Amino acid sequence: MLQSMERLLDRMSFLEPLADVLQKIFGDALSRGGEPAKAVKDLLNGVWFEHPLHPALTDVPIGAWTSAVFLDLVGCGDRRVARASDALVGLGCIGAVGAALSGAADWQDTYGKERRTGLAHALLNSTALGLFATSFVLRKAGSRAAGVTCSLAGYAVTLGAAYLGGDLIFRMGTQVNRNAWTEGPEEWTAALPEADLEEGKPCRGKAGDAAVLLLRQNGRIYAMSAVCPHAGGPLDEGTIEGNTVICPWHASQFELASGSIVHGPATVSPPLYETRVQNGQVEVRRITD
Repeated sequence: MLQSMERLLDRMSFLEPLADVLQKIFGDALSRGGEPAKAVKDLLNGVWFEHPLHPALTDVPIGAWTSAVFLDLVGCGDRRVARASDALVGLGCIGAVGAALSGAADWQDTYGKERRTGLAHALLNSTALGLFATSFVLRKAGSRAAGVTCSLAGYAVTLGAAYLGGDLIFRMGTQVNRNAWTEGPEEWTAALPEADLEEGKPCRGKAGDAAVLLLRQNGRIYAMSAVCPHAGGPLDEGTIEGNTVICPWHASQFELASGSIVHGPATVSPPLYETRVQNGQVEVRRITD
């Protein structure tokens, strides 16, 4: 069944126009909103959390709704259990709003099958939220049997959406740190001839197996991973703005000296390297602290 779902997603080309429209709306809002809009997106991406925020927030609705369905099934007409179940349905609906907003912020920076799968994931979750919200209203109106039925239907949809969410993370690598398996040299290693390093122009060097962004600026040579941790964008092709570099793919912005994140969607800093010039070569070694 799950393989059939994936094959169905591959054929759901009709999602592409909707994805184009939604990403354009979000992109225009970010452009018009300037720095305040960027700050909101950073908040939703989880830059402050140093971890993608969406997976953490999804635990609230899934956990609450799972508990509510369990209590509905074993409550045996107990009024206190019924009230607890109702409260959990409401809590899950509130948590789902936060999960949806953070998920939309992450989805804005996706393409192709990843984008299509993310949109299907969002549509299923929105359907589940609608069913659980209807369940909550029915419960409060005294139609408990109908409310429980809506909850069971909503939970089934939630499980399908959760599968697609797992697909996004574990098969497509959405929001997975692209430098997680990059060790970088711990000993001084030549990365680039010094003669190739021009003032103010980012260059790509190679230190062992690690791709390194090198930049000479005001007499100092900076070095960090050339791979953006968010989606693998080439930082050496990015824009230098003051003492920062901006990824050309999704505009994650990092301080050159510290690797600190100025703006997301990246939530992890790239590995940093010490630099020195030895025998005409720019040498680097990873800063491990």
